[in-house]
Parts: sequence; structure tokens; C-alpha cells
Amino acid sequence: MPISEQRGRRPSPSGAAVATPVHSRLTVLSGPSGVGKSTVVAELNRACPQIWISVSVTTRHPRPGEVDGRQYHFVDDHEFDRLIASGALLEWARFAGNRYGTPREPLYAKLEAGVACLLEIDLAGARQVKQAEPDARLVFLAPPSWDELVRRLTGRGTEPAEVLERRLAAARQELAAADEFEVTLVNTSVQDVCRQLVALIDKCDLRKAERGRHSGPPGRRRHHQPADRRAP
Repeated sequence: MPISEQRGRRPSPSGAAVATPVHSRLTVLSGPSGVGKSTVVAELNRACPQIWISVSVTTRHPRPGEVDGRQYHFVDDHEFDRLIASGALLEWARFAGNRYGTPREPLYAKLEAGVACLLEIDLAGARQVKQAEPDARLVFLAPPSWDELVRRLTGRGTEPAEVLERRLAAARQELAAADEFEVTLVNTSVQDVCRQLVALIDKCDLRKAERGRHSGPPGRRRHHQPADRRAP
């Protein structure tokens, strides 16, 4: 699966690369492995196809039923190294022995066209995106309880014990980082979480439109207290 080199940055007068403008239409969904991010995103894609969902690149092997280009772009280590070197990834991170990353060019093309976009990525990737795009909204998907998360992870039956242990250890760290996110949604119902996520994305778009009508050129980021914040 060919992915273009970096085109989401423009040269400054000094010749150095500078970041593209921040985008309030970008929402980042993260949370521990097994919390149901992929299921929520699939429901969101079905219910609101107008929201563009980025497809990540990964070096892990496809699971049964996964299709290249749909759930992930599956590449080998050599291709992933090339994407990093060429600047084609907005963020990338290693998780459970595999690497994952977000292709930069298709995301920026959608954002610049005014399309609301969603990234489903891990904690390390979410931190990188927030640094690169400070106006992005970070949403944390939490499980109803730790026991339920363990049940979901062990119930997959698709990974060896050592990989499962790494995922559980990572999940503990990810849950401890929930306060870094602007909004926390508890996944007790996929449909409910999907509706809440759509409402957040709509608010994000409306906020940008209001700034454009009343504030002139964009300035420093305004801080808003999320109306839908919940405790994990």
C-alpha cells in the first residue's frame, strides 16, 4: 500500500519546515487495548459516514477477518522505516511488539477541505498528535471496570499469553493517563458512546465556525470546559 511522502508542511523563509495550521475539526480517540475503540469507530462509521476516520499503518499481522486498507494498512518493517524517514507519518508508536502510525497526507487533505476527522490511536500517539496539533480534541474511552477490561482482553483468544500480559501492563499505564484527556467516555454501551462522540465532534465544528464568524483570524487556543466529561 503506497503512502506518499510528507506534504503536510510548508517551508518557512529560513528553509525549515513549519507545522500546518491547527485544526479544531480533529478528534483523537484513545484508551486501553480491549476497551472497544474499534467497535465504537465501526459504529460511528456506520451511523455518521460523513466523519472521516483515518486508517492507521501497522507492522502487525492481520487478524482473522481484517482487510488491508479497511481496519489497517498492513506493512512490513522496511516499509514502516521508509514512512518514518520520509515524514509521511503524523505520529507513530510501538505497542505490544508492533508499530502503528497515522499517515499524514490523507488526514491533512481532509482537514483542509473542512471535513471532521477522527483518529483512533494509542496513548503515545495521542500525545504526539496533541503536540503537533494543539487544537485537536482528545477523548479517552474507559472501560466500566478493570475486571471488565480483563475479561474483554482474555476473551479475544487471538494472542499468546506473553502478548496479553504486555497489553494488560500497558492498559494499567493508559488508564492512569486519563486525566491528560479533555473528555472521558465510559464504554457501557457502544451506541451511547457513539452518540456522545458525535455530539462532541459537532460541538467542535460549531466552535470553529463561531470563531470564524466573530473572532477574525484564529489566535491563541481558547479553553472550554467539556460539558460531557465523566469520571473513568
